[in-house]
Amino acid sequence: MRYGAMNHPARPVLDELAEIAGLGFDYLELTLDPPEAHHSQVRKMAAKLRAELRRRQMGLVCHMPTFVSLADLTDSIRRASVGEVLASLEAAAELQPAHVVLHPAHIAGMGPYVMDMARQHALDSLAAIADRAGELGLVVCLENMFPRTLFCVEPDDFQLVFEQFPALQLTLDIGHGCIGSPRGNRVLQFIQRFAKRVGHLHVSDNFGKRDDHLPLGTGSIPFAAILKELKKTGFSRTVTFEVFTDDRQQLLHSKGTFETQWARF
Repeated sequence: MRYGAMNHPARPVLDELAEIAGLGFDYLELTLDPPEAHHSQVRKMAAKLRAELRRRQMGLVCHMPTFVSLADLTDSIRRASVGEVLASLEAAAELQPAHVVLHPAHIAGMGPYVMDMARQHALDSLAAIADRAGELGLVVCLENMFPRTLFCVEPDDFQLVFEQFPALQLTLDIGHGCIGSPRGNRVLQFIQRFAKRVGHLHVSDNFGKRDDHLPLGTGSIPFAAILKELKKTGFSRTVTFEVFTDDRQQLLHSKGTFETQWARF
């Protein structure tokens, strides 16, 4: 198992790398969001970033832009959003990450009133991204989302997507999976149905209502049951702690809690 943490995109990337490496994590999950980690900025520092990763013996996972509109009903907005992700894939390819994480489209605005159209836009965007990732030799781990995004939330949603895009893997976001399913049933279903597709984990705690990104053990997620089920599958890949507090010692606390729970099974 390899453990990582995510940069804050409003802070300088190299400073974030130094802090996360200093905490003893195995890799940085680089989220390519503005202002500091936009793909244009990352490409400018690519050589220095590669050198620092080597010097610190750190691995890398890249997270594609979060705040884009891949299912937008306005063609120009949707095309621009796809363009941002494609440019981010190009920047990621220069850094040779273990894999890239992609948020599927969220359906918003008037999209819920024309769900067939919005879903088709989401799938078309995903097709363009998956094709380019394949050309660049990048492995895409598609992340499960929470109910209000209306796309790629339930295991059934992923069944259809994986049939259409067999090269995709799953980023299992435990926090997302427990929103609206506070006993962890949705997460357990993901593990049971797609054990061989889970390529990456995002881990944080919440109370089943919002994506709070709390330290492990401070919310209500039933991690013992979830990790027991996951360990049965032989999972041994990358785990990113998405714990967003001002005190980054909480990352280490969460990592310790995870390791303790994992060792029990």
